[in-house]
Amino acid sequence: MHKRLGIEDSDLEIAEAISRFAQSELAPHAAQVDRDELSTTRNVAQLAELGVMGMNLPERWGGVDASAVAIVLSLVEIAKACASTSSMIGAHYLATDSILIGGDDAVRERYLPDAACGRKLGAFALTEPRAGSNPADMSTRAIREGDGYRITGVKHFISNADAAGFIVVYAKTDADAGTRGISAFVVDRETPGVHVAPAEKLMGIRGAPAHEVALDCRVPAANRLGAEGSGFRTAMKVLDNSRLDVAATSIGIAEAALAHAVEWLKTRHVGGEPLSHKQGLQWSIADMTTRLEAAWLLTLQAAAKRMAGEPFTQHASMAKLYASEMAAFVTDAALQLHGGYGFTREMPLERLVRDARILRIYEGSSEIQRTVIARSVLA
Repeated sequence: MHKRLGIEDSDLEIAEAISRFAQSELAPHAAQVDRDELSTTRNVAQLAELGVMGMNLPERWGGVDASAVAIVLSLVEIAKACASTSSMIGAHYLATDSILIGGDDAVRERYLPDAACGRKLGAFALTEPRAGSNPADMSTRAIREGDGYRITGVKHFISNADAAGFIVVYAKTDADAGTRGISAFVVDRETPGVHVAPAEKLMGIRGAPAHEVALDCRVPAANRLGAEGSGFRTAMKVLDNSRLDVAATSIGIAEAALAHAVEWLKTRHVGGEPLSHKQGLQWSIADMTTRLEAAWLLTLQAAAKRMAGEPFTQHASMAKLYASEMAAFVTDAALQLHGGYGFTREMPLERLVRDARILRIYEGSSEIQRTVIARSVLA
């Protein structure tokens, strides 16, 4: 790990400690996690001891108040070892950021300290079977009943849902107001009427299970995050943060793939010399490295803006867009350099290719990122 623009020594110290844990405890089991679809939620307690589960939270709520750069560095190291674990953590941050950004002190006190210390895992429920990229089309409803709300609807592809202690659910409190009618609620996982379906059969990140969640439940009004109709604004702020998490996961996967490719070219001999002597293959390494470094700089730039309190929506989208597409390029190129060996399950490349594929879809597809960026520029 080397120091880049905007990285302080304190950020590096945090990331280096997490890197040691990731390489000793996560990397050796990553292939089995993928093969047997073992949920990485089993690592929550150890990750919480390192402060990872509360890195995004202030000390007041049990977190470590880490910088945005430290979060990026740490997720890179975790994803380098096991992308499923990084994805699970990112989903947890989506939920806790929702409470931190949208909630009042009372609801923060009820949920965030337990989330930071690993007693409760969070899940974030925005996507629906017919409302993915356009939340205005969501059909989940929250109807006021006395001192609470009855929430009804179905959410889809909800990471962490089965193991979660709480789920942040976005629902329409005004069915006719579009995004202005969306509100957010914290729903305890054990609330009667919350039903979590078996995990989806995923192509990659198989250790970060996603579920369909059916809701017909009642929650107290105190569990609403902010005023009625403020949920969409909260979700968009949360997604700005999470797009940096996805960019970091993309970088970690790509760094792992590049490291395997470099080692292969140095040790694999063809025609009496290592593959690393072949100019065309050297060029491939050059292209992979250049794109990876560009993703780093875009991501650190967005993180710096976040830390400075500046608007960073456009920069988070650029980082997420470029890094996720970079990861696809680098993992595919690394597999190609391994030839037929790369296509076997004995090598980690095919897993890295599969893990990287989701990065261009969740937290806003590449197409959505281009829309966000273009609107920001044209505005």
